[in-house]
Formats: sequence, C-alpha cells, structure tokens
Amino acid sequence: MNQQQDQLADLHEIRKIMDRSSRFISLSGLSGVAAGVSALVGAAVVKWHLVTNKINYSQNLGLHLTQESILFILAVAGLVFILALCSATYFTARNARKTNHRVWDSKTERMLVNLFIPLAAGGVFCVALFYHNLLYLVAPVMLVFYGCALLNASKYTLSDIRYLGILEIALGLLASFFVGYGLLAWTIGFGVLHIVYGTLVYFKYER
Repeated sequence: MNQQQDQLADLHEIRKIMDRSSRFISLSGLSGVAAGVSALVGAAVVKWHLVTNKINYSQNLGLHLTQESILFILAVAGLVFILALCSATYFTARNARKTNHRVWDSKTERMLVNLFIPLAAGGVFCVALFYHNLLYLVAPVMLVFYGCALLNASKYTLSDIRYLGILEIALGLLASFFVGYGLLAWTIGFGVLHIVYGTLVYFKYER
C-alpha cells in the first residue's frame, strides 16, 4: 500500500514538473498590484476631469463628452496601460532572476501571443465603438476582451490568472447592461480586481 502511494506521489511530482516546464511561471503578483494601483489613479484623474467639467457620465453615458474630454480620457487610459506594462515587465523580470528562470523563451512567446490576440481584437472593436459614438460600451467591451485575453493566456502561465479572466468577463457583461456604471466597472475590474489578484498570487508563490 505504501509503495503504491509512493508511486502515485512520484507520478504527481513528475506531472507537476512537466506542467511547470510548459508554463511561464515567473509572472509576479506585484505586477498585478502595480497595474491595479495605476488603474485606480487613472480612474481618479478621469473622475476629477469629469467633475471639473461638470459632466455626469452616469446620466449622459458619455454622449456629451467633448473631443477634448475624449482625448484626455484616452491619454489617461494609454498612460495607465504603459505604466501597467512597464511594471509587469520590471516585476516579472525581477521574479525570474530570483527563481533562476529565463524571462524570454518559447513559453513567454506563447503566453504573449495568446494574450495579445484578444487584446488587439478588443482594441480595434473599441475604435469602432468610438467611430460610431457608442462610448458607453467602451468600458464593458474593454473588460470582456481583457478577460478573454487572460483566459486565453492562462493555458501558458499561472492557472490563477484564469479566475481573474472569468471575473473580468462577468463584470464586463454586467456593465454592458448597466451602462451608466461603466467607469465604476472599469475601476473595479482594472483596479480592485488586479490588486486582489496580485496580492493573492504574491503570498501564494513569492513569499
């Protein structure tokens, strides 16, 4: 009986090693926290801009946004994305050095390809929404496509990211019905959920 249990334990360990060898496991939880903080700051700046210009997003659903306001919001969103990308690169590279793993290899390439295909599709779709002046759907669409991207990439990295993707999709679908709360949903999805996910991953794998 003990011998059979030892064999099962060995098989489990071999399977774990094979699974780790096929996944990018250096993704740092701190990158999620940093991305979440960046998103919260960005949302606060956008909210400040709307209040300063006396724009009530929940009532007019972005239909009365001026071109200046739209460009301002896009600039803030772009800056948040750049900060999140830089922090992810920095913390992931640092984590890879600590665990003696390579930052760039075939696993990294597979993960990024599967991540950025849905992101690129979502980006083009958001441009189409701007073109047709459907601004109130931009935030829900961003959440849904981002969740799909995480779900797609989870096959090649930490499986925990799968649950974050599911939550992002669910939040985006919910926000597509309650379009007046798009900014709030965006703040929760890209801010709060990222911080919670990053904290859990950090204490689970990096402590």
